[in-house]
Amino acid sequence: MLKQLSRLERTRSLIIILFALLMVVSLVFFFAPTPNSALATPANSTETLARVGREDVTVGDFTTARNNYLARMQQMQQMFGGQNYMPPPNDQLLLRGLVSNRLVAQEAARLGLAASDAEVAQRIRREFSTMLQGKNGFERYKQAVSAQYGGVEPFERQMRDSIAAEKLQAYVTAGVQISEEEVLEDYKRRNTSFDIVYAPITVAKLATKVGFSDEDLRAYYDQHKTDFRILEPQRNVRYIFIDQAKVGEKLQISDEELRAEYEKLSPENKQAGVRVQQIVLKVARPDLDDQVRTKAEDLVRRARTDNGRDGKATEEAFAELARGNSEDAATARSGGQLSSIVRRNPNKPDDPLQQTLTMEPSQVSEPIKYGTAYYIFRRGEAVPKTFEDARQELLVSLRNRRAYAAAAGVAAKAAEQLKETKDPQRVAQGLAAEVNMNPNEMVRETGFVKPGDDVPNIGSSPEFEQAIEPLNNPNDTGERVAIKGGFAVPMLVEKRDPRIPDLDEVKDKVAQGLREERARTQLEQTARDLAANANSAGDLKAAAERLGLEAQTSAAYKLGAPLGEAGTSPAADESILNLQAGEVAKTPIKIGDSWVVVGVTKRTETDLVEFAKQREQLMESALEARRNEVFEDYLATVRAKRERGGDIKIYDDVLAKVSEDTVPFAAPPSLPTRRAPVPTGQ
Repeated sequence: MLKQLSRLERTRSLIIILFALLMVVSLVFFFAPTPNSALATPANSTETLARVGREDVTVGDFTTARNNYLARMQQMQQMFGGQNYMPPPNDQLLLRGLVSNRLVAQEAARLGLAASDAEVAQRIRREFSTMLQGKNGFERYKQAVSAQYGGVEPFERQMRDSIAAEKLQAYVTAGVQISEEEVLEDYKRRNTSFDIVYAPITVAKLATKVGFSDEDLRAYYDQHKTDFRILEPQRNVRYIFIDQAKVGEKLQISDEELRAEYEKLSPENKQAGVRVQQIVLKVARPDLDDQVRTKAEDLVRRARTDNGRDGKATEEAFAELARGNSEDAATARSGGQLSSIVRRNPNKPDDPLQQTLTMEPSQVSEPIKYGTAYYIFRRGEAVPKTFEDARQELLVSLRNRRAYAAAAGVAAKAAEQLKETKDPQRVAQGLAAEVNMNPNEMVRETGFVKPGDDVPNIGSSPEFEQAIEPLNNPNDTGERVAIKGGFAVPMLVEKRDPRIPDLDEVKDKVAQGLREERARTQLEQTARDLAANANSAGDLKAAAERLGLEAQTSAAYKLGAPLGEAGTSPAADESILNLQAGEVAKTPIKIGDSWVVVGVTKRTETDLVEFAKQREQLMESALEARRNEVFEDYLATVRAKRERGGDIKIYDDVLAKVSEDTVPFAAPPSLPTRRAPVPTGQ
């Protein structure tokens, strides 16, 4: 079971997602709405989207969860100046999380484990301690959760469900145990390293060495011609390409324009970061946790008392406490001062330092448990981001936006001219100077393609497929469409209806199919021949070369890592684990459709002294992983039982309508490969 710890770590993440509705508390901690926020007001629709027992999941619940996700993604996008594409939410996953919340809450209530009002209040005071400080603390809390969840009541209901989930998990997994032998065995597996040599035997590799005659090719085609049937119309399209980057190169952007962009930045985006002091108290063993936390709470009280202001401390007072108490030697000497400023980093939402960005200057945080230590932070002054600091970022962002708009305008002009002239080359010559391109590089041709094909220079693009679908007759022209790197204006050259193509038309595909078929029949025997001919790990490379194969090496290899293009498998792990230095496995390993022969040139055993140092932590982590696995299995059983009994009902038609009516989360202008709004004029 411990061999699957990596999967159990993912299980833990899944449980957190299901019970916290993807964001619950982290959004409040790390997302502070501003007057210019694009956050949508949560819908109050009571239409039923799903039913769990006697409780409904409404469209309003779903919309709130979805808006929370979008708000976070939009804020992250703004932080990067619109340069990062953020994926749209998965509506099925969001709904599954909402249903799971109801299910867990009901199961907890059935067992008498529902969260009390006192437990909810205690959790809120603990997790929102920084926000609740001061005379306006409750109003700040109320404003934050109302903006995210439509009110205090729905948020606290989710908090209540989260507490109930924790109590339910504790109840279900109370008797779960794990032995030291299991933990030690897993530790050895994960920490023994090997220098290996291995030879993947793949279809792709053997296929390159397969020969055949023209008669063989014709026979294979006759036997499999229906496999090459073209089921959808093919179109050969000639199109005018407008390169957004080339257009952008011509744009002149003055410092005055950049300064105007700088002035439009919100106050938080004009900050480079904040200065932070810290006190770190390490938890040497799990049984010392309460003792360390009590000390941390005492230090927080002393820091705040010494200053006599609302939850704040002077830099000098905090520095004195840090020098005398912090167990982080690097910062303790400097009064807890971090060597670099803390910058906003949406890629690390769990980093406790990110909380300091929402604190007030001089404010001291409550103790924060992170890893095996408690942290106390004091936020210093904000460090401004000057115009010069932001200049390059502003230039890239503004140039991308203007280049996109300019390229879209020229593409609209090209579309109108192409409709009139039906001559792509002539249109390209007339617009080349305007778009900073050579006419010859502007006119491209796709060859015969059908939906789903990887189009040269475009890739697989549903937007391009949609744009050329209405083109049925030669010289039919389409509207401009955003593609990779810019815009395309298409014109149909020829259309071919569905059919079984002649051999000459698909000769390359037929040849590849024949090679791969013959290669598959040779895979296993080739692998066995190689294993038999390699007497030691040192011989494996030469033996592979004699068979036209290539052996590869990997130093300090750990079990579970992929063996090149072949990948990995439990069988590969077991085979390598049983090899000593100099040995080669005499039984080749099958991984998916491939085979691998592997040898070990060096084996480094696990350092058991390190295991002894980490024993308590390893035991606790392994026990937690097993508890998560048991709880996941328990919930899966409960859900399956409730589904069989008809207690869980998903209204797919309502979900489809909600998804259809929801405004899509648009890609930024700098990513024309995705559908995005374009200017309607020239």
